[in-house]
Amino acid sequence: MDEATYRARRCSEPTCALRFPVQDGSPLGAECPLCGAATAFVDTPYATHTATCRPASDVHVEVLLDNIRSLSNVGSVFRSADGAGVAHVHLCGFTPTPEHRKMPKTSLGAEAVVPWTRYPDAVEAARSLTEDGARLWIVDGGPTAVSLFEPAVLCARTPGRIVLVFGHEVSGVDPRIEPFAERTVCLPMMGIKGSLNVSVAMGIAAYLLRFQTLVENFGG
Repeated sequence: MDEATYRARRCSEPTCALRFPVQDGSPLGAECPLCGAATAFVDTPYATHTATCRPASDVHVEVLLDNIRSLSNVGSVFRSADGAGVAHVHLCGFTPTPEHRKMPKTSLGAEAVVPWTRYPDAVEAARSLTEDGARLWIVDGGPTAVSLFEPAVLCARTPGRIVLVFGHEVSGVDPRIEPFAERTVCLPMMGIKGSLNVSVAMGIAAYLLRFQTLVENFGG
């Protein structure tokens, strides 16, 4: 399939002068989205580029979402899961599934290729996964949490099946899941907030596990 090319449009109103990209030749954006004035194509068309590479580790990473309420967050999780090569997404409680018609707005088609399973209860999902040999890593705060960037934690990332567990945006991971977890890890926070958006945190954690060797090289 031929790659799409894009081109910038510029607003003709001097006091606005908005510049934005659209697909080359597309009628979209003929009127400025800010002021409504006419726009025109400027400069030369260009193609977008995608990044492809092999993961540095053979860790089998999965993700469990425990009652994530935000549809956009779940969609973003699927998009990051596809990029990082996450093998499976487990959707628990009231976490929306790809069957929701608005999911593709943020997942952008990733929901159709990343395998997923829905469970009414995250605790039962955790029990089933551990009985099947998976190692659960809770990504959350708390007194027992250790930074995911600690060398000891990274060294524990051995080949095998690791399930990253993320909880509700406000209340966190259900404490009943803790007995099934091998460890609790966190992402260091240096600002006023105590945690990152769940989809951002998931992307960081999954990429770190899948591309750990890159982190080790920086340290050497």
